[in-house]
Amino acid sequence: QVQLVESGGGLLQAGSSLRITCTAPGRTFSSYAVDWFRQAPGKEREFVAAIGWSPNSVYYADSMRGRFTISRDNAKNTVYLQMNSLKPEDTAVYYCAATRAFPQVRVDGMEYWGKGTLVTVSS
Repeated sequence: QVQLVESGGGLLQAGSSLRITCTAPGRTFSSYAVDWFRQAPGKEREFVAAIGWSPNSVYYADSMRGRFTISRDNAKNTVYLQMNSLKPEDTAVYYCAATRAFPQVRVDGMEYWGKGTLVTVSS
């Protein structure tokens, strides 16, 4: 069992940048690929980005590529999502999830989930 905890969400203005984090307290998850998903109000959860066991293995949803950057620091047992030039439509709960497969873009393909962190972008 891998418990995932997201943090760093908040209320921001359009055009801002934010980095959110995902950790696994008490358990290393360096052997897992980690994804970020997001779910906006009234919408389905959607894939944002994935990172493999190696920090150099990354994969993005087409619509996220260029503004969002996923990274990991296995020494700190942490995965990051750097979000730049935020837009109101980026408002969502952001979830991290872990799986053995990379890249995995399906919600039902993830093994473990965090509870999410809310990012709200005002215009």
